[in-house]
Amino acid sequence: MYIYRHLKKYMTSKKTCLVIGAGIAGLAAAIRMAHKGYAVSVLDKNAQPGGKLSEVIAGNYRFDFGPSLFTLPEHLEELFSDCNRSLSDYLHYSPINPGHRYFYEDGKTFDAYQGAEKFAEEAERVFGEPKQRTLTYLKKSARKYSLTKDTFLSKSLHKASTYLSWKVLKSFLFSYQLDAFKTLHQLHAQTFKSTPLVQLFDRYATYNGSNPYKAPATLSLIPHLEINNGVYYPTGGMFAITKALVRLAEELGVRIEFNTWVEELILEKNTAIGIRTNDKIRKADCIISSMDIFYTYSKLLPTFPKPTRILDQEKSSSALVFYWGIKKSFPNLLLHNILWSRSYEKEFNELYTKKSISDDPTLYINISSKHSPEDAPEGCENWFVMVNVPHDSGQDWECLLKKTRENTIAKINSVLNTNIEAYIEVEEQLTPTSMDQKTLSAFGALYGNSSNTRWASFLRHANAHSTISNLYFCGGTVHPGGGLPLCLRSAKIATDLIPSALVG
Repeated sequence: MYIYRHLKKYMTSKKTCLVIGAGIAGLAAAIRMAHKGYAVSVLDKNAQPGGKLSEVIAGNYRFDFGPSLFTLPEHLEELFSDCNRSLSDYLHYSPINPGHRYFYEDGKTFDAYQGAEKFAEEAERVFGEPKQRTLTYLKKSARKYSLTKDTFLSKSLHKASTYLSWKVLKSFLFSYQLDAFKTLHQLHAQTFKSTPLVQLFDRYATYNGSNPYKAPATLSLIPHLEINNGVYYPTGGMFAITKALVRLAEELGVRIEFNTWVEELILEKNTAIGIRTNDKIRKADCIISSMDIFYTYSKLLPTFPKPTRILDQEKSSSALVFYWGIKKSFPNLLLHNILWSRSYEKEFNELYTKKSISDDPTLYINISSKHSPEDAPEGCENWFVMVNVPHDSGQDWECLLKKTRENTIAKINSVLNTNIEAYIEVEEQLTPTSMDQKTLSAFGALYGNSSNTRWASFLRHANAHSTISNLYFCGGTVHPGGGLPLCLRSAKIATDLIPSALVG
């Protein structure tokens, strides 16, 4: 009887946490909070988990909905290890080499091999760029990442204690090495003689929805993550990562509720005490929102003062995606493929200045069936074809979609010497407006705010509210930013700010 009373007391006194959104950051935050001893519920408006890391089924084809590049698996490994689990029991992944294949209008191709030596050798062979020049660049890229990973990528920038450490002081002392006062394109144009190689490295600005002609050269740390550290493929596709997180969350007792709209955050004397959903009011000891920060304020805190300095910043780019079931196999294509535009500068001028889409867009084609044959019927391929486009600011997307589809097909036919439309068996499409509707990404912006100024990365919303107690934030629109690795980091940073549950 004593044991029963003790267990009952434990069960009834356990602290509670509500997580808004079952995307990767929300799931990771829920896992960490459950491991801290909280009773955790995750609420999501969609019928499946993952947010942008969900999946699309069209006929006999399966597609990953959004992100398709897997880097820095150590952050995923860390999440499972912190919960006394081994990621290998939930997910398998393997290195991809070469990581990308680049196609140029003149018929030239370039394979982006993993490892600085092999990459630099290939750049010298294909582009005539001296090997040592590329190696020096990649060494500096690694140095920039080293200077930022233990501060910017691992801690809250909004806590005074963050700045009271040697690692942070070291980052500031050597911040001149981050090249924050020149643009990414300026750095590359000064470094390389080969225009195609400049274009290749400029593309890394798009990894957080930014413009290489405006974004700071600090972003040149990104090639280190891909070329030096490597690109990986999770067995079963990117959605397998979501499924692994859901499995771990449920093992830890997390309750995930789908088709549940969170309509309002409930405050009491500037303390978050619960939420109102489409069916009831729920109380909690702490609340973590992984919802886009713009919608967190406009939908959940409509009467609370908004951080306009953050919310009014320039938004990141969005995407048009064509999910095509192709009834043909293309042996010359890899998992990750890029078909370049003729003028990158013109393309970005259209995107960021004219808020439109170039008639000659760069195309990204991901084909997961290259490594997961079950994603397409035998002899066929599942093409995820993406074009960088502006976020939604009232454009006629029906017209732009039609025009861009025609231009996309024309480019594929020209570069790959084919008639691709004859092989399209099934098709689904994604626009900035449908992205907004499905994932509540404000204006369809993939990464929230862009990084088109040197200070933009430091002006993301904090992981804890400055005046509302018990309210925390994670996900791609708050610190440290968007993309799978950073979303995992945001979940850790946010939950590290919350004390472990105290059981009575």
